[in-house]
Amino acid sequence: MVQLDPQEMEAVVRRLKRAQGQIGGIVKMIEEGRDCQDIVNQLAAVSKAVDRAGFATIAVGLRKCMAEPDNGELDVATMEKMFLSLA
Repeated sequence: MVQLDPQEMEAVVRRLKRAQGQIGGIVKMIEEGRDCQDIVNQLAAVSKAVDRAGFATIAVGLRKCMAEPDNGELDVATMEKMFLSLA
């Protein structure tokens, strides 16, 4: 298993915390009976933020694997499978 450097993951953590706040806002919108289009727009925004966090995580992992190729913990097929799981 590849351990990711927490400092390299700070941007991902910030993005996920922002998405967490957005989700709370969406729940509140639903509870208040807000317009469907507004809710869907917010859902799309949070979905995009989470997807980008996933892609950024894979990018950090790829950089680490390239920097330490002898580590052999993740092969190309595994990285490709992770990437495609987000698509």
